[in-house]
Amino acid sequence: MSQAPVVARTSWWATVRTVAWSFLGLRARVGLERDVQQIKPLHVVLVGFVGVFVFVGALAALVHWIVPG
Repeated sequence: MSQAPVVARTSWWATVRTVAWSFLGLRARVGLERDVQQIKPLHVVLVGFVGVFVFVGALAALVHWIVPG
């Protein structure tokens, strides 16, 4: 009997880095292929939502700080 190959899973930090690079639009094909094999899609979605909320919150804080009263 042959056993299924064990796929190494990445850490949350690696998922955050992957999503951050994708927000910027800078991702190499080699990295993309590796991430498809190692990162769970649910983790990418969760980190993506958190990233969007942090980005929108930072923009709102910046506008609140720049625009007086």
